[in-house]
Amino acid sequence: MNFKKALNLVLMLGILSSSLLAQNNTSYWQQEANYEMEIDMDVKKYQYQGKQKLTYTNHSPDTLNKVFYHLYFNAFQPGSEMDVRSRTIADPDPRVGDRIAKLAEEEIGYIDVASLQQDGQNLTYEIVGTVLEVELKQPILPGQTTVFEMDFKGQVPKQIRRSGRQNKEGVELSMTQWYPKMAEYDFQGWHAHPYIGREFHGVWGDYDVKIKIDKNYTIGGTGYLQNPNEIGHGYEEEGAKVKKRGKTKTWHFVAPQVHDFAWAADPNFVHDRLTAADGTELHFIYKDKDDIKENWKKLQPDTEKMLLYFNEHIGPYPYDQYTVIQGGDGGMEYAMCTLITGERSYASLFGVTAHELAHSWFQQVLATNESKYEWMDEGMTTYISTLAENEILEKGDDFPLVRAYQGYISLANSDAQQPLTTQADRWEFNQAYGISAYSKGAVFMSQLGYLIGENLLEETIKRYFHEWKFKHPTPNDFKRVAEKVSGAELDWYLVDWTETVNTIDYGIESVSQEEDQLHIVLERIGLMPMPLEVEITFEDNTKELHYIPLQMMRWNKPGMQHIHSRWAWAMPTYDLKINTQGKVVKMIEIDPSQLMADINRENNLEKL
Repeated sequence: MNFKKALNLVLMLGILSSSLLAQNNTSYWQQEANYEMEIDMDVKKYQYQGKQKLTYTNHSPDTLNKVFYHLYFNAFQPGSEMDVRSRTIADPDPRVGDRIAKLAEEEIGYIDVASLQQDGQNLTYEIVGTVLEVELKQPILPGQTTVFEMDFKGQVPKQIRRSGRQNKEGVELSMTQWYPKMAEYDFQGWHAHPYIGREFHGVWGDYDVKIKIDKNYTIGGTGYLQNPNEIGHGYEEEGAKVKKRGKTKTWHFVAPQVHDFAWAADPNFVHDRLTAADGTELHFIYKDKDDIKENWKKLQPDTEKMLLYFNEHIGPYPYDQYTVIQGGDGGMEYAMCTLITGERSYASLFGVTAHELAHSWFQQVLATNESKYEWMDEGMTTYISTLAENEILEKGDDFPLVRAYQGYISLANSDAQQPLTTQADRWEFNQAYGISAYSKGAVFMSQLGYLIGENLLEETIKRYFHEWKFKHPTPNDFKRVAEKVSGAELDWYLVDWTETVNTIDYGIESVSQEEDQLHIVLERIGLMPMPLEVEITFEDNTKELHYIPLQMMRWNKPGMQHIHSRWAWAMPTYDLKINTQGKVVKMIEIDPSQLMADINRENNLEKL
C-alpha cells in the first residue's frame, strides 16, 4: 500500500471514529451523587452542624473542571433574589410577599461552608447567593469517581416558603432543601440555577443520613429508618423495647436511588402507619390536635386507594415506603414523602395528598428538570391526580378536567400567556405560571387522549414510566414514546403546544344542503392545527361522528367510522360533504367531547 492510500485510510478511519464518538455522545447518560451525612440539630437555636461525604461519578463524556452546589437556605435572607423578586413581581406569592425582607438576624436561613475537600485536597470555592461555585484542583474525567468532603453549618429560617421552622400550623421543623446539594450536569451542561421562586433538579444517588436531635422530637421523611428499636416514636417493631437514651437521639435513614432528601420534626407529632395491599408501608405523621385527627385518620385508607390507582394507571410504586407529613406551607413533593399543611377540610386534605402522592411518579421517579419543563411534572400530576380523585371519591364527573381547560382557555384569551418552555422563574406573572404549568400541562395530556384515543394514551403513560423511570426525561422523550405507541407523528403537537403560544380555534363558516348532500365549510382561525371530530345530530336525535385527519399527523385515529380526506394546515378552509340519506339535520358541532382546547367554542356549533 502506497503512502497516499495509507493516509486516505487513516483519514477515513478517523472520520468514522469521530462519527461514532459523536453518536455515542448523544446517547443517554446521567450523573451519580451518593451522600453520607451526619447532622447535629440544636432545636433551641434552630441551627445545625453537618458533615457531608459526597461520592460523585462522572458518567458524562465530558471532563469537569468545576462543580456547583445549591445552598437553598440562603434564599431566606433580606436582599436575596427570592426576596427582591417577590417584592417586585406584579402578583407575588402571598406566602412570601415582603416577609423575607423583614427577617431578623436570628430568623434568616443560611448554609455556610466551613471546609471542602476533593480526595483529601482543599478546594477553592465561592458562595454566590444560593449557589456554591467550586474550582477543582483535579478535573473529573469521563467515567471517573471522586469524593468531596464538606463541613457546613446551617440556620433554619422562619417558615416562609416550603422550608423552615414554626410553620403556621405550629410544626417546628420542615427540613426541605436544607443541605448542600450537588447541581445537576447533563447533556445541556450545568443546571446551577439560583433559588428564586420555585422548582428543582437533582442528581440521582443513594443517601445515608444520621440526624442527632432532641429525644422528644419525632422525625418523618425520606428513606428507611435503620434503627427503629433505638428510636421508638411508633417506628419500633411490635413488642420491641426502646432503648433509653440521654437528651438526644440519632435517627439513621437510608434512601436508595433518589434525587433529594427531606424530613420534618416536631415534639408533638402523632405517628400512624398502614400497610397497603401492594406491600407499601404508608406512614402518617401529624400534630396531636383533636380538631384534625378525624380527617387524618380518614385519609389513611384513602391514601392506599390513591397508591393503588397510580400503580394501575402509571406503573408500580418502586419503593417500600411512603410518608405523608404535616409541615411546609401548602403541599410539596419530596423523595418517598410529602409535606402538606394539615388543618384543612377533608376534600382539601384528600386533594393535596392525591396531587403530592402522584408526584412520586411524575417527578420523584420520572425526574424531569422542573426548572425547564415544569409543565411535565405539574401538568402530568394534575392530570392523573384529578382522575384519581374523581374515581376514588366517586364524584361521577363526566369531564373531571373541566377546570384545567377553563383555566387554560382564560389564559390563552389574555395577553399574559408565555410558552411552556419558559424557565420556571422567568414568568412575568405567578398566576400565568400556575395556570400554564398545572392547567395547560394537564390539558396537554387530556388533549393527547383526544388525538390518539384514551386507550393509546394510557398505554403511552405506562410505557413512558417503564422506559424512563429513574432517569431525567425531556418533553421529546415523552413525545417519542407516544409516537411509538400510536404510530402517529406528533412533533407538531409538542412544538405548538409547548414552544409557542399558538391557540386552537376552529369554526363553522357556512352550511348548505342540496337534497341529500350536506356541505359544511370549516375554517381554521387559530394558528395551531388539530384533527377534527364533527358530530351531526339529526331530527330523530341519532348522531354521526365524522373524522377529519390532520395531514401532518399522517395517521388516522382508531375507531373512527366516517373518515374523510386529510386537512393540510396551510389550507384555511375545508369542505366537508356528507350524504344525509334523506335524514333532516338538526345540529352540527365541532368536537362534541370538548377535549380539544378550542379557545372560542361559540363558532363550533350550528343549529339548523
